[in-house]
Amino acid sequence: MWTIRQAQARGHAQHGWLTSWHSFSFADYLDPAHMHFSALRVINEDIVAPGSGFGMHPHRDMEIITVILSGVLEHQDSMGNKAQIRPGLVQYMSAGTGVLHSEYNPSKTEPVHLLQIWLMPNRTGLPPAYEERRFDDATRRGQLQVVASADGRAGSFTIRQDASLMVGQFGSGDRLSVTPEPGRSIYIHLATGEAEVAAHALQAGDALMAHDAPGFEIVGLAETSTVLVFDLPPVG
Repeated sequence: MWTIRQAQARGHAQHGWLTSWHSFSFADYLDPAHMHFSALRVINEDIVAPGSGFGMHPHRDMEIITVILSGVLEHQDSMGNKAQIRPGLVQYMSAGTGVLHSEYNPSKTEPVHLLQIWLMPNRTGLPPAYEERRFDDATRRGQLQVVASADGRAGSFTIRQDASLMVGQFGSGDRLSVTPEPGRSIYIHLATGEAEVAAHALQAGDALMAHDAPGFEIVGLAETSTVLVFDLPPVG
C-alpha cells in the first residue's frame, strides 16, 4: 500500500543563509513518525545563499550522496578531496570511521539548490571513501538511471548498503513501468516538476513510499520532472 507525504508536511528551517526542508527528523526538526524509512535516514533539500555554506563538521558511519539541482557546491574534506559539484556531477562520500568536510557556495550571485541524502550502512568501522561521477542526462530521459547500488552496476557508485538510488528525467507524457523485486521497500521523491506515480499526482518535494512495494508507473506531467527512486531493504 502506497503512502503519500506532501512537500509541505516536511520539516522546514530558515536560517537566512540557508533554507532547508527535511523529509526525516534532522537537527531541530523531530518527528517520531518520520525518523527514517528502511535504511534511508535523510533527504534534505537545501538552498544555500551565495558566499555561504557549512563549515568543517564531522560524520561517521553514514553513506552520503549529494545531488545538485542548480548552482555550484564546493566540497572539501579531511581525506584531502576538494571539488566543485555542479548539476550532472553526483558526489558520494562514505563517512566510515569518521571524516570532516565542508560545503560552500562559491558563487557571489547565485544560490545553490541541492539534495543531500543519507543512507545507514550495513557495515560499520570501514575506512571513509569519496567519489564523484558525471551522469548523462540523456540516459535518464524517460528512464531510471542507477546512481548508487550495492554492486556498482551500470557505472553507479558502490555503496555499503543493500540499496539502490535511481534518478530519472521525465518530460510531459513520458511513461515508465517499474516492477520491484518482491519484499523490497520503495521510496520515491519528486525533486522537480510534476508527475503521476502509482496513480498519485505528485508535486515537487512530495514523496511516495511502500513496504513490499507493488509495481508502479511513472508518468511525466511537466516539461521536465526529476524523480528519485530508492530501492531499499525489507523492514521487519
